[in-house]
Amino acid sequence: MLTLLFDGIAYGMLLFVLSVGLAVTMGLMNFINLAHGAFAMAGGYTTVLLMNKLGVPFLATLPIAFALTALVGALLERTLYRPMYKRPHLDQVLFSIGLVFMAVTAVDYFIGSQQQMISVPEWLRGRFDFAAVGIGKYRLFIIVVCGLLTVGLQLVLARTRFGSRLRAAVDDPRVAQGLGINVNQVFLFTFAVGSGLAGLGGALGAEVLGLDPTFPLKFMVYFLIVVSVGGTTTITGPLLAALLLGIADVFGKYYAPKLGSFIVYTLMIVILTLRPQGLFGQKGSK
Repeated sequence: MLTLLFDGIAYGMLLFVLSVGLAVTMGLMNFINLAHGAFAMAGGYTTVLLMNKLGVPFLATLPIAFALTALVGALLERTLYRPMYKRPHLDQVLFSIGLVFMAVTAVDYFIGSQQQMISVPEWLRGRFDFAAVGIGKYRLFIIVVCGLLTVGLQLVLARTRFGSRLRAAVDDPRVAQGLGINVNQVFLFTFAVGSGLAGLGGALGAEVLGLDPTFPLKFMVYFLIVVSVGGTTTITGPLLAALLLGIADVFGKYYAPKLGSFIVYTLMIVILTLRPQGLFGQKGSK
């Protein structure tokens, strides 16, 4: 049971890094970007192609996946996303879903529909026993990396000048602009970092989650569950929601595999029934 708990925590931490960019854009920028999974897929394919085609070491592909998807995110924010910020949420949903299907079709056409595989370094393979708990080396690596990212992101948002500027830009863009804050630049950087984190999550998750052109569609619901259950006003909420989702999914698939995702969706319904604003959301928050 403790081994399953450890695997669930690793899965949850991975889901958090994959979803946190969506939580930031929805909660802080008030923009619904359902194409978030496409950036995660881009990071995963970046790692796969660099390793399998060019022989780049696995660890070296991770910062490249982050930087490349962040760059793509910044480019799309300037050209496609920015005009949509003031549009109704329904327009944002339809727009971003269209981008998802375009990304799925493009990857399927240029790379193919087959499942992509990567081979992690030897020192990340296998398991070891610690206090009667079987610990997967790669899952431990995921927990450490995602944990460091979580702490760093929380510190940036809560204790840095950029974090205060971002909150000011979200609360009242006109006043923030009058105080000398470049709101467009703040949103550009935020969107780019959120996209980069999704790409990094896709790179880390390629070995665990699998990777094919339907990746954004398969995990779109999971990203939305993390954001809706955790709330979008803090980082703590999505983190706890991702951990609950990961643990419930791992235990459910082990003890009741025929139920599929029924346990996960039941947990989501119960939490949202008791707290419609999410675990750490505030009533009336946008």
